[in-house]
Amino acid sequence: MKEFELKYGCNPNQKPAKIYMQNGAELPIEILCGRPGYINFLDAFNSWQLVKELKEALGLPAAASFKHVSPTSAAVGIPLSDTLKKACFVDDIEGLDESPLGCAYARARGTDRMCSFGDFVALSDVCDVTTALMIKREVSDGVIAPGYEPEALEILKSKRKGNYNIVKIDPDFVPEEIETKQVYGITFEQGRNNFKIGAHLLENLVTENKELPSDAVRDLIVALITLKYTQSNSVCYAVDGQAIGVGAGQQSRIHCTRLAGGKADTWFLRQHEKVLNLPFKSTLGRPDRDNVIDGYINQNEEDVCADGIWQNYFTEQPAPFTREEQRAYLDKIEGVSLASDAFFPFSDNIERAKKSGVAYIAEPGGSIRDDAVIDCCNKYNIAMAFTGMRLFHH
Repeated sequence: MKEFELKYGCNPNQKPAKIYMQNGAELPIEILCGRPGYINFLDAFNSWQLVKELKEALGLPAAASFKHVSPTSAAVGIPLSDTLKKACFVDDIEGLDESPLGCAYARARGTDRMCSFGDFVALSDVCDVTTALMIKREVSDGVIAPGYEPEALEILKSKRKGNYNIVKIDPDFVPEEIETKQVYGITFEQGRNNFKIGAHLLENLVTENKELPSDAVRDLIVALITLKYTQSNSVCYAVDGQAIGVGAGQQSRIHCTRLAGGKADTWFLRQHEKVLNLPFKSTLGRPDRDNVIDGYINQNEEDVCADGIWQNYFTEQPAPFTREEQRAYLDKIEGVSLASDAFFPFSDNIERAKKSGVAYIAEPGGSIRDDAVIDCCNKYNIAMAFTGMRLFHH
């Protein structure tokens, strides 16, 4: 297949639209089901690069959940604790521990379930039945992987009345070294960002604390590779082999840090016993539960515990999750990693990161205020590495 005609571009008024290889070669994909759109393919190709690179860097199966050209999360295949399985809504999945790819997907989809609503999924390995069963029951636009087990493919083909977007990509495809795109009729050209991210980037520890355990190295690599395919400015919190908070596309870096930190906090608080034991009505669907949990934790537009409202969601009125309870719980969190796609210009980013349990940081360095940022890390005994490499992505 040398080209694929799309229904429309980013918006319905943008026609005609298609994808093709500029050099006239065959596309490195097969569309096994559905009819992916313009944004679907943007998500698919960006997310595929992310999981492919994670697998190469860490030697573990990887998965990503993408939405509007940025990851909601990415993760590698580490088994989940019973608490995390419950928080990610996968405690009923038989054989999950025996599927590293399934564990990666459960983590990636379970991190920020609200933002993953209607996502595009990327899998580094051939999709197995366990992973397909989890994908089937989530609201999702499509999946890209290097292959699918026959039974897994049939499971996925039954999704969305047979219209679920399933893309198979050639894992050996290598893009050309020069890439182009057009903006306002003007062509931009640049070399592809082929920079390899690995442990070597974390050797320049500029803080008094120079201890970087192997788990932190893994988590910082997860965060850095996630940032490589996240719309800038961006920062990423990671722990236990998964990105737990991604702040993307903000003009101010402190806004990235706050946004991602808030997502990381919500991820941790989802594992609190008060949240895990919310008395949901059995008729409440998974997306509705996601929204209610977010409201319960973040006390958003609707007070889900209030009289006249709780009856819509619960079998009995839950006790509120107070700010004081939440802060006490979060103050016990430690060992979180944080990466930034460019330098931190002010120490306020470190102050905010500390509130979410950050103990390890990777950033390029190069700010005129590097000393102030280092001093703030030293105040909290945070270990920080200067990578020397910016990771902007647009």
